[in-house]
Amino acid sequence: MAAREAVRPNDASLGILDRVFKLTENRSDVKTEVLAGLTTFVTMAYIIVVNPKTLSATGMDEGALFMATILAAAVSTLVMGLVANWPVALAPGMGLNAFFAFTLVGGLGLSWQQALGAVLISGILALIVTATGLRELMIRAIPEPLKHAVTAGIGFFIMLIGLINAGIVTASEATTVALGDLSDPKTLLAVIGVIITGVLVARKVTGGILLGILITTVIGIPMGVTTMPESWVSAPPSLAPSFLKLSFDGLFSPGMITVIFAMFFADLFDTIGTFVGVASKAGMVDKEGNLKGGNRALIADSLGTIIGSLFGTSNTTTYVESAAGVTAGGRTGLTAITVAVLFLLASLFSGAFLAIPGQATAPALIIVGAMMASSITQIDLDDFGIALPAIITALMMPFTFSIAQGLALGFIAYAAIALMTGRASKVHWMMWVLAAFFIAHFTIEALKS
Repeated sequence: MAAREAVRPNDASLGILDRVFKLTENRSDVKTEVLAGLTTFVTMAYIIVVNPKTLSATGMDEGALFMATILAAAVSTLVMGLVANWPVALAPGMGLNAFFAFTLVGGLGLSWQQALGAVLISGILALIVTATGLRELMIRAIPEPLKHAVTAGIGFFIMLIGLINAGIVTASEATTVALGDLSDPKTLLAVIGVIITGVLVARKVTGGILLGILITTVIGIPMGVTTMPESWVSAPPSLAPSFLKLSFDGLFSPGMITVIFAMFFADLFDTIGTFVGVASKAGMVDKEGNLKGGNRALIADSLGTIIGSLFGTSNTTTYVESAAGVTAGGRTGLTAITVAVLFLLASLFSGAFLAIPGQATAPALIIVGAMMASSITQIDLDDFGIALPAIITALMMPFTFSIAQGLALGFIAYAAIALMTGRASKVHWMMWVLAAFFIAHFTIEALKS
């Protein structure tokens, strides 16, 4: 009893926080939760810089993207903290922003307004399958190796984009791709950034990715790559160019339904992996292996994508960096509320954030991609019946420059190999449905051409 009294708030305001977030019940206190929120924010604040740079390739206004990123993260994280009372934060997801910019807009030729409409549809789909319990069915249907392959494939895809943005990899008529011009100051700065950021992450420095971006930006000043901002502190830029600018034209064709479905699945796997990892670290898994309050948290995550699309950004998802805050002691939604407040405060420094050059953010893409690609080690490569479709899934994402194509080809390969190697009885019926759906999609596209 004495231990419980030690963390019990003494005044009325703290008493309210205790009742709302159940601090005492979770053996935490306000100071611990706030510090945990600060830790999580520092580890994921790089998205404030990277997301606008990535999505601006679509022609969207970078200032509006800056605000959309911050507001999507802040509002979604507030919902998570208040509705689910989970110590996790959300923001536009890495990989999903690349899908938006380079598959939906760059590859399929959609306008960014149509791409935002696709994001909203995928968010609504996620909300429906969560509320009806279909999400759990889909999770059970897809074998673990393919889930790891999707994560790894998205990582390889992000790495490729980072290497291209850095100028380290360039197009070649003779060999398709080739090494870029390392004598170019911009490319050289990106190489330096990869080394610095890699060392910081390898040494497990808190906020290593963000710190790497900042150090690389400073190094770029004497190299003539970084341009100093006119003002470090300024009023937040206008959200008007992207706010509620969604379009649904042409999004309900068979081909686009497949793409939206792939985007939903990519978001689904990313979220589930993050939830399980963070919940286990926070002690939020019961004896049966179920997530405590997991359904509310999954609903909050689905709402995040819907909220983000309205502000004008790609899919918003739960961040694995939340594990840093949990490690620091975060156990309740007050950690999430702290992160949300810090995101809002960051909007006052738009000049500083927008002055960071793309060569300083490209290393972040490469490092995050490498971290995601490590999931390939979770696949039993000695079992060729599952190794081949998993490798197809992972490698076809960067090779086709499309997460959707890689996902579809991998699922078809898995079903085909299982059918012809006597494993059909071990395949969940949902996988047969998905494989048939993707085959029908490719058949329709072939007939059209």
